[in-house]
Amino acid sequence: MAKPVIYDAYGRPIERAALTQEVAAPRVGTARTPTAGYPADGLNPVRLAAILRAADLGEPRQFLELAETIEERDPHYLGVIGTRRRSVSQLDVTVEAGSTDPEDEKIAQMVRDWLDRDELSGELFNILDCLGKGYSGTEVVYDFSEGQYRPRLIWRDPRSFRFDRNDLETPMLLNAYGQPQPLEPGHFIWATIKAKSGLAVRSGLARVAAWGWMFKMYTQRDWAIFTQTYGQPVRLGKFAPGTSEEDKATLFRAVADIAGDCAAIIPEGMSIEFIEAGNVGAAHQLYKERCDWIDQQISKAVLGQTSTTDAVVGGLGSGKEHREVQEDIEKADAKALAAIINRDLIRVWVQMEYGPRKVYPRIRIGRAKEEDLKALTEALGPMIDRGMEVDMADLRERFGLPEPKAGAKMLRPQGAGAQPTDPSDPNSKIKRVLDVFKRVEPVSAPTPAPQAEGPLAGKKQGGSAEDVLTDRMQIEAAPAIEGMMAKIEAMMHAAGSLEELQQMLSEGFADIDTTDLAEVLSRGLLAANAGGRVAVLEDSQ
Repeated sequence: MAKPVIYDAYGRPIERAALTQEVAAPRVGTARTPTAGYPADGLNPVRLAAILRAADLGEPRQFLELAETIEERDPHYLGVIGTRRRSVSQLDVTVEAGSTDPEDEKIAQMVRDWLDRDELSGELFNILDCLGKGYSGTEVVYDFSEGQYRPRLIWRDPRSFRFDRNDLETPMLLNAYGQPQPLEPGHFIWATIKAKSGLAVRSGLARVAAWGWMFKMYTQRDWAIFTQTYGQPVRLGKFAPGTSEEDKATLFRAVADIAGDCAAIIPEGMSIEFIEAGNVGAAHQLYKERCDWIDQQISKAVLGQTSTTDAVVGGLGSGKEHREVQEDIEKADAKALAAIINRDLIRVWVQMEYGPRKVYPRIRIGRAKEEDLKALTEALGPMIDRGMEVDMADLRERFGLPEPKAGAKMLRPQGAGAQPTDPSDPNSKIKRVLDVFKRVEPVSAPTPAPQAEGPLAGKKQGGSAEDVLTDRMQIEAAPAIEGMMAKIEAMMHAAGSLEELQQMLSEGFADIDTTDLAEVLSRGLLAANAGGRVAVLEDSQ
């Protein structure tokens, strides 16, 4: 049975057999030679402009060699471009199945197994070479030795690629004779993550860094010359009128050699004067500040900020803002890289294994969202005390804590050995705070009066009307008070300090149900008022 025709993301048919052979390997003596040139030697503004102009016209070889040289010779640019590439290449890579269908889940697991390799981080780092140079080409060679296609990624020198002269956008591969040929469908991961909109060859960060690097080299050259004579006095030789040329030459040699040898001889009648250089520190600072300023501009272009490399943050707020800007760049790079791999690798690979499909698995590259677990813990305590129900399994997952094993020793907070007890229990642990020194004493809950059939149940023998009314209110208010005290007791068990208890009481006061207690007090006050009026009438008669 013939295998179905498969296509790449651009609708071009893919030849399966061709994808098992390398087509872009370098070879000395061909157009894809691995040897490099050094256009940065003797670089000046006129030559740099000519290199960039040639790249714009479709001949980027010297520009790519210049970009390579800058990475080799400028420690600052090497550091910041490496930081940006590594920050993305080391992010977590996850796979989402195309659907919930079992076969789609199986395909997604195949991709996960392939991604779980130590080489992946280095392969992503090589693909991200496009950040500096504007583009990168990674050859994909499929191994079919075990009866299944397994991709192998090989970085290819960007000098091996050109662009179609008609649009300067379509990538081409140089053959052994230097003739550009269209890329084999499905054979390359072609990456362009642009620093700005426009042609890929004009969108690399190396174009910006090239100007800064050139001007910094001028400054460093002048700085090196200055350093050679830093602090050395000017030697001024003086000769009398009528001195012969031979004596003048002797004097000049003495002035020139005295700094190194610290010794010289001159004819009698001649003298050497040493003139100390003034304010040499200011000149030294000028060179340093100019180099630092150029480095800061490169940091802004590559990382979007300067705080990571130059430590010139104005405060906590500024540093936090800078970190957020860099995080935005990292997210954008990660999304662009994932889209490129999904387009040029995952889609083709799945078709080679399972044929054309309606949906394909997708990889996602990104940093796991950081959660402030401390803030979550502080917020959950009062909310749970107010009755909010929280799934313990969800909390364990967020904190990364497994389910405790049977018989394992449990960690418990101090003083939390027992659950809150019923306030009606004489042994209840309800406590009352006496002062700020945390001195506490047990307070027994009110004991309900015995029930009786008469209307004045619980009335003390020989008691007054006030005592009868007080006992009655105590009986009717006991359930409401017990409910309130139970919530307060729970807060006391959950609180770790007096300050926390005070906060919990103030925040939870509105949630305490006082309706029943208010009703009892209202009826008691009404009865007391009516009883007082009756007593006044009886006394007046």
